[in-house]
Amino acid sequence: MKYIQVFIIMEKSNYKIAVLSGKGGTGKTLVSVNLAAVAKDVVYIDCDVEEPNGHLFFKPVEIKSQDIAVLIPTVEEKLCDGCRKCVEFCKFNALAHINNKIKVFDDICHSCGGCLLICPQNALREKPKVIGKIQKGISEDVVVISGMLNTGETSGVPIIKKLLREHDEVKQFIFIDCPPGSACTVMESIKDVDYCIIVAEPTIFGVHNLNMVYELVKLFNKPYGVVLNKCIDGENPAEEFCIKKNIKILGKIPYDNELGLINSNGLIAVKESTHYKDMFDSLHKKIIMEVKHETAINS
Repeated sequence: MKYIQVFIIMEKSNYKIAVLSGKGGTGKTLVSVNLAAVAKDVVYIDCDVEEPNGHLFFKPVEIKSQDIAVLIPTVEEKLCDGCRKCVEFCKFNALAHINNKIKVFDDICHSCGGCLLICPQNALREKPKVIGKIQKGISEDVVVISGMLNTGETSGVPIIKKLLREHDEVKQFIFIDCPPGSACTVMESIKDVDYCIIVAEPTIFGVHNLNMVYELVKLFNKPYGVVLNKCIDGENPAEEFCIKKNIKILGKIPYDNELGLINSNGLIAVKESTHYKDMFDSLHKKIIMEVKHETAINS
């Protein structure tokens, strides 16, 4: 008797789509906000915690705020015998032995907790330090979640981890507005996503920034495509780069004074004009097809 194996590919319950750019001002937030708005019934997460601005467009209501803290070591001086094992252990140089006392430098501490484990006298404790907050609200049918890093803090990674791993909304699509560039905060933002959209400008400098993020998403082995923004007639170095590297171009947004004015006034283009609604709706449908196709291949 022969048996036939049948494999069924189940559609994912949700898809995480990251929008990146090599620098600020390229149009990353323009693309992510309008894609989320035209998609409807989605989650928009602003991981650009140093300069979050997605909420300025969505203007969410029913906002709930939550402080985000990290644990920083503090020294019980009566128990410390000055062995310096904690100082030797810390690879970030967040601890120093000065004037027969252990000094903790909060700004460069990575909150790993290793110094507590290594201390033979149990002279170290942990105290919470608030580094920023998360705000969550509703804008029509879009859940808007933003991370905000306090001024002067050195790393927004703990806030981004909280943003991406502990939201409880069940939506099919989650659009992640990443920080610009390719630093640690960007890596944290994309490491669990299903697809990356790279937004690039059609200039020589745009190619440099595009290549930087292109190398990053390849390093993380993420499927990706490019949206070219501010396109004009004539030479387009970013488009030439994509063709040379065999990078899929998802769409081209023209250089448009009206679109720039709408965006600079903190308005969402797809809600202001049927022309832009149709443009971003077409882009959204193409991206969703790409996301589902890539996810099916990799599942």
